[in-house]
Amino acid sequence: MSETDSDIRVHGTVEPGFESVREEFATVVANEARDGGAQLAVHHHGRLVVDLWGGDGVDGDSLLGLYSSSKGAMALIAALLVQEGVLDLDREVASWWPEFAAEGKGRLTLRQLLAHRSGVIGVDGGLSPDELADDRAVAARLADQRPFWEPGTAHGYHALVIGPLVGEVVLRATGRTIQELFEERVRAPYALDYYLGLPEELEPRFRTALPMLPTPAEQALLAENPIAPDSLMAIAFNYHADPPFDIVGYANSRTVRARAPISGGGVGSARGLSRMYAAIAGELDGSAPLLKPDTLAEVARIHSSGQDMVTGATNAFGLGFVPLATRHPVLSPLAVGHSGAPGSQAFADPATGLAYSYTRRRFGFAAGPGAAENDRLIPAVATAAARAADLGRGREGGV
Repeated sequence: MSETDSDIRVHGTVEPGFESVREEFATVVANEARDGGAQLAVHHHGRLVVDLWGGDGVDGDSLLGLYSSSKGAMALIAALLVQEGVLDLDREVASWWPEFAAEGKGRLTLRQLLAHRSGVIGVDGGLSPDELADDRAVAARLADQRPFWEPGTAHGYHALVIGPLVGEVVLRATGRTIQELFEERVRAPYALDYYLGLPEELEPRFRTALPMLPTPAEQALLAENPIAPDSLMAIAFNYHADPPFDIVGYANSRTVRARAPISGGGVGSARGLSRMYAAIAGELDGSAPLLKPDTLAEVARIHSSGQDMVTGATNAFGLGFVPLATRHPVLSPLAVGHSGAPGSQAFADPATGLAYSYTRRRFGFAAGPGAAENDRLIPAVATAAARAADLGRGREGGV
């Protein structure tokens, strides 16, 4: 690997053939992520081929609050349990969790829940900060909650509650939390630098999340489009609570980092999250991919698409994972991952053996689905990987 130029405020290494990714990342650091910093890690067929960081606030070992990236870890554990026959996608949630049948939710299946179709996007009156740090407390509130649309008939982003909902099913089915299963089956065996429950001794590596710094034009746009307190958006993001949800303070809470509520409490580095997805994308450290082809095809298949009842945007969901090809056409239909609120993005594309993770410390504008710079970084990565694959085939053929 070759060292990057320090004079462009980018550090780290890239494999030969991925220099164009370094150049694109340097532009990102200079223009979007300098104040706060960013990381980029890419695995290709199990090899770490890009390991970069830059900006004012992070290095390669920094641990960041990666928010909804933890939904990808949740989806992975759910998929493993389905693959092993422990969970049945078409079984009713209430068959594991009888209390959930209240208010007409008894026929909702696990498949519909994972596809963000339950209608239970929050609770009347909102959740307290202590509750938001405790998946079991949130699940208890949700069991009695009326759905905000007829379950199964529409979809909407379950921003803060998908983790407690799926987590309660997993707990009732296995006696183990998603956090425990992730640690035992994924994080520890693969030595991931991504944690659902950050150990106290790693706290010195954590870098606090930083609030968005909108431009005057962005600030005007926000002022012109306030979130109505009785809207589904407000309910899903707990903005209707007293106090309303503090999204930046969420990751900056030691309680949240220690308990790691599944909807958004994971902490890690780009290397760690890319490595998690590398274990899905193909062989890693000599081990077979975590998900078998039929399992992967099912979780990657689009189960919900069209207008989101919560955000109003047009989007798509697989089963827990987000299908990435709908936004990034350079990826295959098997590409699955999840973004995080500051603008982070991570995915596996088993068709090409790619695993990708971009992280940033400061919140970007409208960056929840993945900050805009991913629209430049991902094609650069995909192009470099395709060229590397072509070169490899040429060498094998004696060219």
